[in-house]
Amino acid sequence: MPTIVNIHQAKTHLSRLLVDVGRGEDVIIAKNGQPLARLTSILAPKSRTPGRFRGQIKGSSTLLGPAEDAESSAWVEGPASDPLRRSSAP
Repeated sequence: MPTIVNIHQAKTHLSRLLVDVGRGEDVIIAKNGQPLARLTSILAPKSRTPGRFRGQIKGSSTLLGPAEDAESSAWVEGPASDPLRRSSAP
């Protein structure tokens, strides 16, 4: 979660905030309690963690299974309602 500071705090503690940004943290600068700007690092993107969402995403067990013949032909020939649908006959 980013650190939120007001403009006065940002001006007073800019060096410390830049150290935090250098460690990969984001800093939001607010004016009258409303977010105004974001300090973020341009040096390196945040690292991604493999398996971070494991067990959180639900899907059908057949999602990556073989396609039915009708589904396969729809991919190859296009939908039946398409007037430009390719004919399977030569």
